[in-house]
Amino acid sequence: MVSNTDISQKLDVAPSSVTEMLKKLAEEGYIKYSPYHGSSLTEIGLKEAQKITRKHRLLESFLSKVLGIGNDKVHHEACQMEHSLSDEAEESLCRLLKHPDTCPDDNKTIPACDLPFSNCEECIQLHQKGLEQVGKRDKNLISIRDLKSGTFGKISFIRGEHKVLQRLLDMGLTPGTKIQVVKIAPMDGPVEVAVRGSKLAIGKDIACNVFVELE
Repeated sequence: MVSNTDISQKLDVAPSSVTEMLKKLAEEGYIKYSPYHGSSLTEIGLKEAQKITRKHRLLESFLSKVLGIGNDKVHHEACQMEHSLSDEAEESLCRLLKHPDTCPDDNKTIPACDLPFSNCEECIQLHQKGLEQVGKRDKNLISIRDLKSGTFGKISFIRGEHKVLQRLLDMGLTPGTKIQVVKIAPMDGPVEVAVRGSKLAIGKDIACNVFVELE
C-alpha cells in the first residue's frame, strides 16, 4: 500500500488534490483506495502501469541508441513522449530496436508487450497480417529477474531472437513450464529457479527475457 503522504511529497501537490485523484482512479477501477490506509494497484491498474512503463523504457532505448541522446537526459525526454506513443508505434519501435530487454540509463527491465504471443518470432511472422487482429493478453506478466524468492509462476513469454529462444528451450525454460524462484543473488547476480525437479542458475541477461504468470 502507498500512503497519500508519500504520493503528495513525490508529486509535490497538496494532500487534498491527491485524495481526489485517488478517488477518481478507484472509481475507474485502477486502484484499491482506503482512506487513511493508502492505495494499491488493481490488475487493471497494474496492466496500465506496465504498458506506460514499457513505452517509457522503449523510448529511452530509442533516444539513446538511435538518436544518441545522453543517458542522463533520456528519462526526462521519454516522460514527455510516453503518453502520446500509440500501441502500433510502440510495437514498431520494439521491432526496430530488436526487442531490447533493459533501458540504457538504469538497466531496468523493459516489460513484455501485451500481445498474446509466446515469443518474439511469432510477432515477427504475424506482423504483416496485422497485429490488431490478434487481440491482447489477459494476464499481467513479470520477468523472472523481477520476482521474489519463493514465488511460483508459469512461463508465458520469451523475448529475443531465435538463438536466444533455442538456448532457453534447451534449458527446459519453455512456455507453459511451471517454475519456482529459489534464490536471488545480490548485485544483479543469477536467479536460481526450480524447474521440473531440477535447479538452474539463470544469469540476469536471461532472467529479464523470461516472463511468467504468477500462480
